[in-house]
Amino acid sequence: MTDPALTHLLKQLASVVLDKDRALRLVVAALLGRGHVLLEDLPGVGKTTLALALARSLGLDFVRVQMTSDLLPGDILGATVFDPNARQFVFRPGPIFHSIVLVDEINRASPRSQSALLEAMAEGQVSLDGERRPLPDPFFVIATQNPIEHLGVFPLPESQLDRFSMVLSLGYPSAAAEARLLQGERAPLETLEAVVEREQLQTWQGEVGNVFLSAEIRQMLLLLARRSREDGRIRLGLSPRGLLSLRAMAQAWAFLAGRDFVQPEDLRVVTTPVLGHRLLLRESGLSGAQMTALLMQECWGFGP
Repeated sequence: MTDPALTHLLKQLASVVLDKDRALRLVVAALLGRGHVLLEDLPGVGKTTLALALARSLGLDFVRVQMTSDLLPGDILGATVFDPNARQFVFRPGPIFHSIVLVDEINRASPRSQSALLEAMAEGQVSLDGERRPLPDPFFVIATQNPIEHLGVFPLPESQLDRFSMVLSLGYPSAAAEARLLQGERAPLETLEAVVEREQLQTWQGEVGNVFLSAEIRQMLLLLARRSREDGRIRLGLSPRGLLSLRAMAQAWAFLAGRDFVQPEDLRVVTTPVLGHRLLLRESGLSGAQMTALLMQECWGFGP
């Protein structure tokens, strides 16, 4: 049975981001599975609103980093500066030292600044001036980017994309949802209250890691990973990090459904968001999501 507090969290998010229940559950699943999310979509469809609503609902410290071409790594990570009052050098942490970090328009930052996120997202720490500085627990990155703009942007390299557990798209709302928007039925962000405590979220994250995977499910995961690396249509298949992300996201989706075990239906839901952006294809005319659907059909006998 799903925890009532978790149900309340999803309901509150749905009062702000209308008619996007599946996407909201996937974002929460990524959080519960200790992953990160890239929202790739058109301007104005609710990417930033979703991130703000999640931060307010969790009551965690939140920061928004507006990525630009002149942003430096130190603007994200922080820097050691001389304090004239203390007469010594002190470290001043950057915005990365928050529990929820919204990286807005990530592909507008230079590769140098994008790389400042790599260690933080993979290891939950930052190495500066010969010291390892742990990040808050929990730590969750939500990045956004506009996929149709090509001027003044820097495409994310595979190493950066692999740090994102899922890549999601909200898309336009339905006609019914837009009618509700016009009627003012969306809850204002300012009215949202924290409905989950940090300790509760950490407990959920621990429980997600204990969701059971049967030998059959593990074999399905291994078969998909192996096939993605051997398929002649694919230049770069699923990495071990991606495989672990797929496992974690399936566990989180099962947990959201109130189960303590993973079933094939969980894999059906999470595989495309986890795998689609990780596949680097040869000249096949297919997208990563389309290739993922083919691999699922060939390996498991069902698609997304």
